[in-house]
Amino acid sequence: MTRAIARLVLRRLAFAVPVLVIVALGVFLLAAASPFDPVDQYFGVRLFTASAADVARVRAELGLDRPVLEQFWQWFGGVLTGDLGVSRSMRQPVAQVVAERLPWTALLAATGLALAVVFALVGGTIAAWRQGGAVDRLVTAVGHALEGVPPFVLALLSIAVFSLGLGWLPVAGLTDAGEQATVGQIAEHLVLPALVLGISQTPWLVLHVRQSMLSSLAEDHVTGARARGLAEHVVVLRHALPTALLPFVTLIGARIPELVTGTVLVEEVFSWPGLAGAVVTAATAVDYPLLAMVTLVATAAVLLGSLLADVAAIAADPRVAADG
Repeated sequence: MTRAIARLVLRRLAFAVPVLVIVALGVFLLAAASPFDPVDQYFGVRLFTASAADVARVRAELGLDRPVLEQFWQWFGGVLTGDLGVSRSMRQPVAQVVAERLPWTALLAATGLALAVVFALVGGTIAAWRQGGAVDRLVTAVGHALEGVPPFVLALLSIAVFSLGLGWLPVAGLTDAGEQATVGQIAEHLVLPALVLGISQTPWLVLHVRQSMLSSLAEDHVTGARARGLAEHVVVLRHALPTALLPFVTLIGARIPELVTGTVLVEEVFSWPGLAGAVVTAATAVDYPLLAMVTLVATAAVLLGSLLADVAAIAADPRVAADG
């Protein structure tokens, strides 16, 4: 099993390198085709009083007077040496922007995913166990209803109800105004965005768990466990659920891109200080270095999530072929 996992990891790493290069190049090409001019964004309102010579000088200083492919190769060469460049929109080194914001994005995404997994396992298992009952009908109806609701809609509704209406939780931000970033403050402000993110990812997972559990409950080894007189909860939790977990783990890996998108939307609504704000700022300012790096981070997260899901599937069942 260890060899199979090692081979899988090496193949995925070899595959990831060209993917990341192509994605970065695509970002530069799309940014070059954008109707926004980085120099206009750089000057802001000062553009109206700047002379043509000043505009030309800034364009040359930023390297925007060179062809886009030349700009890409210069940036790419810097990345290989550890120089991620400087963000024009943030007026900071790109490495600093990513280092300051990535941990908060990772915290929100990990918490939201953990909540989604718990909701899906509990809800899907109970729904399948009590098929046709009130809980099953409720879980199925809510799951199908939430499938078409975007995360930002859930975020706005939750703010209206739990923050503005009931006053239970903060509206946005990492801390209250003027407060230090203590564990208590962060946890309090994390609750609502993490719940929204988790609930937005739950529908597909809970419906999948329910269907997998129904199939697992009908298998021979589960029928045999019941025939031996084992308690029903033992049959469900120790015999049926482990069988249903393998496809569930694979599905989690497939849902990582949706999780990344949902995290960006939730961060924007709740003013969470993650990479989402940097994505929006970099996109509107056509900030090549920052936009490329943030996109690479998101792509790497998707590839890593898929790899971890496949590794977990192989670890759970060594019979699974490591051919991903």
